[in-house]
Amino acid sequence: MTTRTSFGGADLARIAVFAALIAVLGMPPAIAAFGGAVPITAQTLGVMLAGTILGPWRGAAAVLVLELLAFAGLPVLAGGRGGAGVFVGPSVGYLIGWIAGVIVIGLIVRADRRRPTILRTSIGVVLGGIVTIYAFGIPFQAGITGLGFGPTFLSSLLFLPGDLIKAVIAVALTLALWRAYPRAFGQTSRRPSASSDTVTSVNESAPTTPQA
Repeated sequence: MTTRTSFGGADLARIAVFAALIAVLGMPPAIAAFGGAVPITAQTLGVMLAGTILGPWRGAAAVLVLELLAFAGLPVLAGGRGGAGVFVGPSVGYLIGWIAGVIVIGLIVRADRRRPTILRTSIGVVLGGIVTIYAFGIPFQAGITGLGFGPTFLSSLLFLPGDLIKAVIAVALTLALWRAYPRAFGQTSRRPSASSDTVTSVNESAPTTPQA
């Protein structure tokens, strides 16, 4: 049996909201790193939250919408960046990594549409929001700048403390939002609880009274 992913009106609204959220997180001044080639921003936090809350495919759609807007020239990336030139610069690998990373996060955190737990959410945001993004970003940056993989990898460790802080924030916000408003996660159905299964079983096994 195949599973088809389709987006309804509510899904499209959530995708738009998270694309806007990631853009807003790019509004604070970026910290220049590597001569300003790759800025340190808060937008990765938005990517992490898109994966934990929207899941893999809706989260990826939100990131893709943001990047299409940036490609079209809108200044939605950190530091007011936008335009096709961003996608041939040293940070292009990180932008590709955002899409791959949000999918990894969603697949881990929202596996089988289960509720997010602190362990699974932590693993998801670290593997998807840090490791996967670095796995794409560092090789592209090294190739475009010509610095070599080793020096670029070591220099990229500058991002790590901030990204770990963002991961902690993403985990805390995800779990808090689940407790406060689980509908934000787009849950269309919930698994029946054990008690409801018992009640159903009892009702089904109870003898019926013939009607006069």
